[in-house]
Amino acid sequence: MNHSKPRAEKAEGSIGNSFASLAGEKETLLPERYLDLKREIIGDKSNQDAPTAAWARLTARLAELSDEIEEKQQRTIPEATHHELVENPSFELVQRIRQCGSVVIRKTVSEEQALKWLDDVREYIKLDPQVKGFPEDDKQVYEIYRRVRTHKSQAALLSIFTAAPDCKVSLTSPLVYSDRLRIRNPGDAKFALGPHMDGGSIERWEDPTYRQVYEKILTGNWEEFDAWEMDKRADAVHDLYPGAGSTGLFRSWQGWTSLSETGPTEGTLLVYPFIREHTSYLLMRPLFKPQKPKSEFQDRKAYLSPDNWELDFDTTNFPGPSHHRNQELNDETHPHLELPRTMVCMPKVYPGDSVWWHSDVIHAVESRHNGKNAAAVFYKPAVALTPKNMEYIRDQKATLLSGRPPPDFPGGTGESEFKSRGTGDDLLTVEGKEG
Repeated sequence: MNHSKPRAEKAEGSIGNSFASLAGEKETLLPERYLDLKREIIGDKSNQDAPTAAWARLTARLAELSDEIEEKQQRTIPEATHHELVENPSFELVQRIRQCGSVVIRKTVSEEQALKWLDDVREYIKLDPQVKGFPEDDKQVYEIYRRVRTHKSQAALLSIFTAAPDCKVSLTSPLVYSDRLRIRNPGDAKFALGPHMDGGSIERWEDPTYRQVYEKILTGNWEEFDAWEMDKRADAVHDLYPGAGSTGLFRSWQGWTSLSETGPTEGTLLVYPFIREHTSYLLMRPLFKPQKPKSEFQDRKAYLSPDNWELDFDTTNFPGPSHHRNQELNDETHPHLELPRTMVCMPKVYPGDSVWWHSDVIHAVESRHNGKNAAAVFYKPAVALTPKNMEYIRDQKATLLSGRPPPDFPGGTGESEFKSRGTGDDLLTVEGKEG
């Protein structure tokens, strides 16, 4: 039986506290122990040829992908109807999803249901305008967590993962994870959430079990990395440094259901659509540094050439991660990804469609909403049943009954004093009650 203590409630805040860029925080130097960690990962001289050769292969592959992504755009992202995914997914569809790491599912719920949810939540906010959100002066991302969290598509998506017979995980019983709501208004440029990766930050390197997930990458065999193996992920620690951006469980899939018609340029989601390659680069990037800075080159290709990069035994630099916040990326910290031209907008979605991305996928939100109508989504991850995840769900249940924010989110009174908040009695499906 699990006897771990319930996790402490976080400080009050909003999604703006989860990201250094939204909080206006500059990158900070990591302590000296991270130099020892980096040297441990690189290993002694007998091991150094493998990562150096792997870096050359990987950066060459990324250069090829940059051209391919820029040319294909939305065609790099697989799409399927809810029926195609749940009833009889083809081998080709599953392989495309595994390669990309993201997928659009059409008609997850009916358009009528999605529009009713949007009407209902607007009425809910109207009754309790004190709801917290970001930005504070024009709320677009609301700290509301109580509705629309289970669906058959979640189990279908979890089945794309694999697990060894002795792995303590169920891929057929999705857990209910309460998450936020976004209603982004036309013209908004404040919710400019740049490229980032959820599911922990520095923990990917620092937690020994989490680091084992990426062992193939860190030993120079990135081509063999399988992002869909659940075994080590089930026990990984994602929140060594609890804070606004930390997460207490493994969200196999991030996801949202669209409550509006939203397409490119209208404040939608962007992703890097090749999960193996970008994850490999993210994990290997701290191990290398440029011999000469970009300012000394007229040709960007010469700066990015593997001849200009060498193993870094001298600095504590891990580009992008920090304590308490999410892993962020940009063109300065991760130049070989060429993010300005490789982050791809989701295809146009309609009310009732859903969008999903693996927890390792680099994703962002368009910096400006140039559309004419609000872009509205309910966030709803697909969460596998694991012992660590069950600990989180135990603590989440207490917040559901009290109306306070779930453990992963900024604390405070939450919805506890709202006039029409949901309770455990409002769970509408068997799956919801089980989760």
